[in-house]
Amino acid sequence: MSKFNPEKLSVQYRNGFNAMQPVIPRRYTLTHSDETGDLFLTIGNEYAWDKVNPQMRDEVLGEWWMNRGCLYFYVSLYIDQGEYNQNTSAKRFEIFKRELPLALRAIRYGDNLLFSNYPNLDNAIIVVNFISTYPQFAIQENWGTFSSLSTT
Repeated sequence: MSKFNPEKLSVQYRNGFNAMQPVIPRRYTLTHSDETGDLFLTIGNEYAWDKVNPQMRDEVLGEWWMNRGCLYFYVSLYIDQGEYNQNTSAKRFEIFKRELPLALRAIRYGDNLLFSNYPNLDNAIIVVNFISTYPQFAIQENWGTFSSLSTT
């Protein structure tokens, strides 16, 4: 797993969103450059589809949800890429699982003022939805909380 480097993260707010509000709706689009290792986090009321590479589909999409009075951070990951190939999907599934802690730390760091203003966000359950046409990869998992993420 790669180590998170805050100097490689760029954050952009859209549609009147800022570092302090609102929490819901609040959507995160995290993309990256394979060449430089830079991470790009866009925060707004909608996902930044213009930042998503339709051929790669290696973005991390996250949003805050309220369900029965409980706050959740819901993550969507698209496992299949272009042509549907089970071996490619298996590799992408493993890469997403390996790199997701870094992506979650980047989101937490990139929106740290919101987390400082609303400390209960650190204790929200992180639900990860792996989206795939292959049943073995189309799963949903509980990834703990932001406070349980390692800082390395």
